[in-house]
Amino acid sequence: MTETRADSAARHLPAIVVGGGQAGLSMSRQLKERGIEHLVFEKSGVASAWKTQRWDSFCLVTPNWQCRLPGFPYAGDDPHGFMGRDEIVAYIEAYARSIEAPLMTGVGVTAVRPRPEGGFTVDTEAGTYRADAVVMAISGYHAPAIPAFSAGLPADIAQVHSSAYRNPAQLPAGAVLVVGSGQSGCQIAEDLHLAGRQVHLVVGSAPRCPRRYRGRDAVDWLAEMGQYDLSVEDHPLGQDVRRKANHYLTGRDGGRDIDLRRFARDGMALHGRLTGIAGGTLRFADDLGKNLDGADAVYVGIQGAIDRHIAAKDIAAPAQAHYRPVWQPAAAPRTLDCAAAGIGAVVWATGFRADFGFVDAPVFDDRGLPVHRRGVTAVEGLSFVGLPWLHTWGSGRFSGIARDTEYLAERIAERLAPRAEALSLAS
Repeated sequence: MTETRADSAARHLPAIVVGGGQAGLSMSRQLKERGIEHLVFEKSGVASAWKTQRWDSFCLVTPNWQCRLPGFPYAGDDPHGFMGRDEIVAYIEAYARSIEAPLMTGVGVTAVRPRPEGGFTVDTEAGTYRADAVVMAISGYHAPAIPAFSAGLPADIAQVHSSAYRNPAQLPAGAVLVVGSGQSGCQIAEDLHLAGRQVHLVVGSAPRCPRRYRGRDAVDWLAEMGQYDLSVEDHPLGQDVRRKANHYLTGRDGGRDIDLRRFARDGMALHGRLTGIAGGTLRFADDLGKNLDGADAVYVGIQGAIDRHIAAKDIAAPAQAHYRPVWQPAAAPRTLDCAAAGIGAVVWATGFRADFGFVDAPVFDDRGLPVHRRGVTAVEGLSFVGLPWLHTWGSGRFSGIARDTEYLAERIAERLAPRAEALSLAS
């Protein structure tokens, strides 16, 4: 990994990559392979989000074999295991060293502006640059999204966003309310539950997935079935698939299902969507049963799809029954008094807002997310990578980043070809 210092005067580069995580580093490797000069700007450090926004027991939910950064597949001895946070950081840092990325760490990008004559002006904390192409590789998870009604909680209740949660000991004594049942919310609720904390979990509409079914990890089956190669254009939901929550399951302790009904049977309190807070009283929607049923329907649907694949391919696989609910919610109160329930802390697992405000280009929708096709926007030379469902289900994961960055590198090479040819003729 090479560290580069910026010149004080504006310098022209064929390409600039914003972000030094796995997406930006993968993009760098693809550009370098094509002989395209570039710099990668990273405002913090390599893999900084993995270091600072993941809890202590965090691990991948997809098997290690899916870690396939360009030219750097997982080479450990546990391909069907699930790397923990520190192992993930080590993998990404090793990748940065292996590709000798032209990386400028500790240098934030403050503005990206298209130039009238083409290309871009890129203002950084180390000076101003010009570039023919700019690749934004900073995902879309920038600012914690916490509902405004959080202000209704009593001042003595600690509040933390999931990105700042580390472990159960970090939170004050008492019960913990976890708001959100996506991947982070369910895994944090499990972390607290296993530590013996009383947990109240607000359950939304996120789907769930089996960990293992009929002798294999479900991810293995789904990959074999081509699910990670299905493009946005070919998906039944089209562009709307980008708004869907990820399935919840875990790779913890070798990997297992997350079954909220089992948690409830074992003492976790489940609630419907949180609709408001007033005077220290929580209000919930009457949708807990519906949300649990919906998650289970997706789970069983995945089992059925795997069954059909096994039958169609005549694969020898052990039989296994479909999931049956182990607990049913009774009619529950629609309100909960925080003091009476002994709640000492709230973890907001409510996602993030995108903040691309420093990119002065007309390429964003009403949610502030880029409008693109396979990462390519309507502003020539401006592209994005590392977003969920950029092109396929694998795009937001280690498994799909090679394909996405290869595609964008080819588009950049095509864009730069006339300029390179003109310079060659001039010389």
